[in-house]
Amino acid sequence: MQMAQIPNNYLALDVGSKRIGVALASSVARMPHPLVTIDAQSDVHSQLQRIIADETIGHMVVGLPRGLNGQDTKQTVAVRTFVAELELLGLPVYVQDEALTSVKAKAELHERGGSYAKGDVDALAATYILEDFLANQATH
Repeated sequence: MQMAQIPNNYLALDVGSKRIGVALASSVARMPHPLVTIDAQSDVHSQLQRIIADETIGHMVVGLPRGLNGQDTKQTVAVRTFVAELELLGLPVYVQDEALTSVKAKAELHERGGSYAKGDVDALAATYILEDFLANQATH
């Protein structure tokens, strides 16, 4: 008899108006990696529910964008609304400052050489969001 896995892995989202970058980390290894990019105009919630089930997700982390001076922007408000909708899925949802994660992702992909899609930047940015969240958890 196979034991069911306890949903305890981490899923991070870099939410944009066009795409949502998705990253995953095991609750054991805690090493985030890019998973996929979702079209923000598609049925995002059903795709997330499938990922949550397939990857035994127990925690969700969403990058929270801010203006250069830390102020809320139009995208901050949109992400807060998205987070409120995610909470209906019944999992704990945390927000994590996403400052410069996309810039860092573009720089890393450029340094690797070769071509990459905008979705690659989003998924890698979600990885950095999750990395920052897990690092903050380790220090508390």
